Amino acid sequence: MRNRSVADLMTPNAVAVQPGTLFREIAHLLDEYDITAVPVVDGEDRPLGVVSEADLLRRQTARPGPSNAEALMSSPAVVARPAWSAVRAARTMEEKKVKRLPVVDDSGRLIGVISRSDLVQLFLRRDRAIQEEILEDVLTSTLGVSPSAVTVDVSNGTVTLSGTLERKSLVPIAVRLCESVDGVVEVIDRLTFVRDDTTP
Repeated sequence: MRNRSVADLMTPNAVAVQPGTLFREIAHLLDEYDITAVPVVDGEDRPLGVVSEADLLRRQTARPGPSNAEALMSSPAVVARPAWSAVRAARTMEEKKVKRLPVVDDSGRLIGVISRSDLVQLFLRRDRAIQEEILEDVLTSTLGVSPSAVTVDVSNGTVTLSGTLERKSLVPIAVRLCESVDGVVEVIDRLTFVRDDTTP
């Protein structure tokens, strides 16, 4: 069972600007590439900050002053690593109140950008693919459960588990593992068990 990583979901070769890039050029890039923000990088492609549409709008209503990327950007840049899980990226966005993260390699250089819209792709995964992963990876390979013992129904990302497991202690484990599968929105537990191994 393998959850997709930031490297799987990010947009590589991200559009970026230098600190001296002017307001008008940044606005043009956002329009040309149909994006909502650009990372600001130094001479070695290391992110310094991010300029978003909101930053441009704030500049339009603020007092006159410098209008290059360095003056406009939100800084420091909150970055992600390619090996991060999608869940970690989503939590970082939530904690830092940002909509996108520049992705950097081990040397801190920009290699891509991951946005909320990239993460939403996880929940557009086909039900059949989710069902197969649960049957093959979660139940058979990880838990050693016979595929005939449990029925897995998936509808719009909602997984319903029904059938009988050998031990009661396996039920919450099965539910938790299913919840961690990419694309799963909710798990409905209708499992029963043969033996209660949770009480003395």
